[in-house]
Amino acid sequence: MQSKSGRHAVMVAAVAVVAGVLVVGCDPSGNGGGSGPGNGASTAPSAKSTPDPTAPSAKTPASTGTGTASKHATAHCTIKDVKVTPAHQAAKRPSGTGTGAAVVGVVNTSAHPCSVKGFVTVAGAGNGAPGKNVPLTVHHSGTASTVVLAPGAQAWTKLTFVQVQGEGDGYCKSGSTPYSYPTMVIGVPGAGAHQTAMDDGVFAECDNTVTVTALSHTKPS
Repeated sequence: MQSKSGRHAVMVAAVAVVAGVLVVGCDPSGNGGGSGPGNGASTAPSAKSTPDPTAPSAKTPASTGTGTASKHATAHCTIKDVKVTPAHQAAKRPSGTGTGAAVVGVVNTSAHPCSVKGFVTVAGAGNGAPGKNVPLTVHHSGTASTVVLAPGAQAWTKLTFVQVQGEGDGYCKSGSTPYSYPTMVIGVPGAGAHQTAMDDGVFAECDNTVTVTALSHTKPS
């Protein structure tokens, strides 16, 4: 049989244990592992929560080029941006006594870059008058590609004519009459028509037919 003092000691110990449990269960930091509202694990945001749909995504596709990049694309040259240089007889040309072939430059005279692409048109200016021109049948040579011209830069094309044969006024192999034009009207795609002359002599050709190369950074020979 326990004495009164023994029973008192047991009661004191039991009270201390209960108090300890209550203190642990009410720990606001949640370190006690309780299941009540004070448990930090139950109130912290879940790592698997649904992401904000308005937030940027690492998987967002790259720009398609319809935004800022396209705003900085080089504009196409206009008639006010370019002029056609005098034509120079090409080093490589068909044999005969006519012009044979001529090299023509298209120079950017503006203060900003612009681009050209394609093939020029060619017309003989009757009596030197652009309004009385005779369009030549044009055959294309090469593949057209965009040529970006910095201010002062040139694009080039070569005009190869059906050559005049013989001496004097000459003759055409086809039997047609040779033509000579003091100037030609060169049509630059998207950039208007420009009158030009040979830097030496006149344009003499047969059949009003010409083969032109695509505009290019490379000067033809």
